[in-house]
Amino acid sequence: MDQIRPLASGPAEEEPLAGDQLGQLLKLSGRGDESAFAELYDATAKRVFGLALRVVRDPAQAEEVCQEAYLEIWRTATRYDEDRGSALSWIFTLVHRKAVDRVRSAEASTRRDTTYHHKNQPVEHDTTAETVQASFEARRVRTALDALTAVQREALELAYFGGYTHTEVATMLDLPVGTAKTRIRDGLIRLRDAMGVGA
Repeated sequence: MDQIRPLASGPAEEEPLAGDQLGQLLKLSGRGDESAFAELYDATAKRVFGLALRVVRDPAQAEEVCQEAYLEIWRTATRYDEDRGSALSWIFTLVHRKAVDRVRSAEASTRRDTTYHHKNQPVEHDTTAETVQASFEARRVRTALDALTAVQREALELAYFGGYTHTEVATMLDLPVGTAKTRIRDGLIRLRDAMGVGA
């Protein structure tokens, strides 16, 4: 049995068959009788589809479950034992198992996607610690600046907070460039010592 025709091409109405008739069709299918299998399909397809649909809740998925189930029925029909239950309950058990497997597989896939998404989400950056650290450092710098002489502080503030070059600082303070450089260098040394930063 290479292919099972889609449900859409099945009969408009199933022909109700007695349980022993379905059992006989299953046994014949187990011996490779394709016409018996086709008759079994026609007699059960709508109910099988209805069961699959109730479990997976999606018509396309239900059709795939039915396809898989009928292929399994064709392959394993020899395992049917009428002493253990009716042919219809054997078929329904197999279909139900396939449908539940499909639902579990879909749920596992969704969980994997969700887990992957959560693991690969950028972590919200907590800036609180950095803000506190920056505030602490700013306080240390202000305290250290207070330890400088007025001329050193003025030269440093222009050079580092104002962004001016040594030549511009010298011009603004009306000093020779060498003197401006000396004040900035001495101010940095004193600032480093006041902040306890190693050389």
